[in-house]
Amino acid sequence: MRFAFVSGSPALDLIGTVGSRRDTPVDLLAGPADLRQWVLECGELPDDVRVDEPSFTSALRLREALYELALDRLRARAFSRASLDVVNEAAAAPPPVAELTDAGLTWSGDIRAVLAHVARSGIALLADRDACLKECGRTGCTRLYVDRSRGARRTWCGMDACGNRVKAAAYRARKRGSSEL
Repeated sequence: MRFAFVSGSPALDLIGTVGSRRDTPVDLLAGPADLRQWVLECGELPDDVRVDEPSFTSALRLREALYELALDRLRARAFSRASLDVVNEAAAAPPPVAELTDAGLTWSGDIRAVLAHVARSGIALLADRDACLKECGRTGCTRLYVDRSRGARRTWCGMDACGNRVKAAAYRARKRGSSEL
């Protein structure tokens, strides 16, 4: 897997395809093939979608609009009208079709359906005033995530990348502190 799906929402996972800080971004979606791979890895989207340049541009536009709206929510400010228009337009497309088979749940649809699903997941999350939306506390990570932990005390996006680093850094700091005594 090239992409991390730790945010608790496909919309937030799409936002998370920009690594590092957004002022010096590392974009994991460099072209249509990367978006196609992200969709394939996501798990709750159709397995085989065709992504052309216009749909890739639409996905990036949706990602940035969702990011701006999530920041608006985090900072308790009014939603950006332009970002609302982008997300609502994407959500208006027909969603992927779910089908139950002997093999389990399968999804079908085109890239517009994928973007509609992602936009709708973002709308559901951002409309839920009880959802605990946070930004990762590890320096250098700006991933947004839904904190569903008991007491909403989680401070990093995922254990594998950020949680382990934060815990290891805290351990090293404690060890340095105890060796100075």
